[in-house]
Amino acid sequence: MKLADNKATLSFTNGGPSVELPVYSGTVGPDVIDIRKLYAQTGMFTYDPGFLSTAACQSSITYIDGDKGELLYRGYPIEQLATQCDFLDTCHLLLYGELPDAKAKEEFDRRVTMHTMVNEQMQFFLRGFRRDAHPMAVMTGLVGALSAFYHDSTDINNPEHREISAIRLIAKMPTLVAMAYKYSMGQPYIYPKNSESYTGNFMRMMFATPCEEYEPNEVLVRAMDRIFILHADHEQNASTSTVRLCGSSGTNPFAAIAAGVACLWGPAHGGANEAALNMLHDIQRNGGVEKIGEFIKQVKDKNSGVKLMGFGHRVYKNYDPRAKLMQETCREVLGELGLQNDPLFKLAMALEKIALEDEYFVSRKLYPNVDFYSGIVQRAIGIPVSLFTAIFALARTVGWIAQLNEMISDSEYKIGRPRQLYSGSAKRDVQPIGQR
Repeated sequence: MKLADNKATLSFTNGGPSVELPVYSGTVGPDVIDIRKLYAQTGMFTYDPGFLSTAACQSSITYIDGDKGELLYRGYPIEQLATQCDFLDTCHLLLYGELPDAKAKEEFDRRVTMHTMVNEQMQFFLRGFRRDAHPMAVMTGLVGALSAFYHDSTDINNPEHREISAIRLIAKMPTLVAMAYKYSMGQPYIYPKNSESYTGNFMRMMFATPCEEYEPNEVLVRAMDRIFILHADHEQNASTSTVRLCGSSGTNPFAAIAAGVACLWGPAHGGANEAALNMLHDIQRNGGVEKIGEFIKQVKDKNSGVKLMGFGHRVYKNYDPRAKLMQETCREVLGELGLQNDPLFKLAMALEKIALEDEYFVSRKLYPNVDFYSGIVQRAIGIPVSLFTAIFALARTVGWIAQLNEMISDSEYKIGRPRQLYSGSAKRDVQPIGQR
């Protein structure tokens, strides 16, 4: 961050004195106006619901250009990372700032692999949940509970503690997600296997049974690995901001990540791919491809209350770069599994075609987003819709940790304390009960 050549001047129509505010420039992206001393100088706060125009921190991890449809992790385009690296390469990049060389990759992969098992008592903790509990309810509890099992890595201000908790969280999240799934199915848990890759291990823990050997399908493993990479970080979104705000109080890393899991659960955030699949199921139940025209007509009618899920994005005003990559993966997976003619997938492709060609959607830039395609891919692989958001949390964990570590290392960081525009009652006196 460096001072820009210009300054911002805030003037008032009531004759009050003008205030000069510093302007800072980042590496790329918009300049920012520094308002940290605004209250001291003017007695006023800024008002920005949803923080749409407010930079709450400086960060060197992820950059998004919504107009260009560009996503960079540590400067690397997501298209290159998704096609030339695996998920653990991406984890190393986000955590340490650089892609690993061969030696560093071997060491990092080994460290993660050695931490994939969870404490055996976690099985008993799981039994306290109903079998039909939503996986995100289970994951919020399990991740928070990790701090009760790993006391040696709960000091967020200790760099060594943050390091080991980062490795533990990245390593154990696939195990916890798979355990939550197996518990809901009434199947035995499958322990991690050190000879498998990170993503291959996850697929095995999800779909293997003690009855026979599990043979991973490399096309499906590669597809899941790409889903992990594409969801690993996404700048200062709601769940990342939640992790930062939670961590700013000094709470332990496991609690901060559990807060991120809870935030991600919302349908407007991590639950979007679940909502997209549920929408497809609803269309299918109401006539399928033959009735898609009626559905589109309802979407265009503002009074109908019908929403098109899995299309458009709050940040990307162009095509979501992750969606292009996921679209390729989607077609590869459907081809591998021979599902091109599956009714639900035919419906999804028909909806995609309309959205890419219909002037109503094109003019509003309502392109299919990553949630639309990743939901289709996960369903094809055999993952239940209710588990989609838990897998999103698994992938996003490394981004949350990287952002948390960056915040703790920032000399300018303070406990988060947003301000407000108060619109309630002015000061008043309590009346005796008979006079109220």
